[in-house]
Amino acid sequence: MTAEPNLDFALDTYECIVLYPGTAGRALPPETIQRLQAEHAEHMQALQRRGIILVVGAVDGNEAREPDPPLGFGLARTGSVDDVRSVMEADPAVQAGLYRVDVMTFLCPAGSLEFPLVKTES
Repeated sequence: MTAEPNLDFALDTYECIVLYPGTAGRALPPETIQRLQAEHAEHMQALQRRGIILVVGAVDGNEAREPDPPLGFGLARTGSVDDVRSVMEADPAVQAGLYRVDVMTFLCPAGSLEFPLVKTES
């Protein structure tokens, strides 16, 4: 989308993160997958503590979306899809090919979302 739609109400803009299975995931040994999943969780928690990621979570019940079901979803609010893509591509599980990530702009009515659990490092 190159421009925001012409609406009679204000919009908030977020970066929408979607996590998918990566190309190497099926070939990795189970112990490597467990390690990468733990490193992924640590990476996401660090991004939340830094205030980059507002909310993240797993997607369940997506088996019908084979062969490439989304595994996770998140929202950030940095003002830059490229910046969020960059920090997500630094995720060890993405770098190893366990996951792949897509980042796009998400628009919603201003003030419609709140993130009460967001904490930032001081």
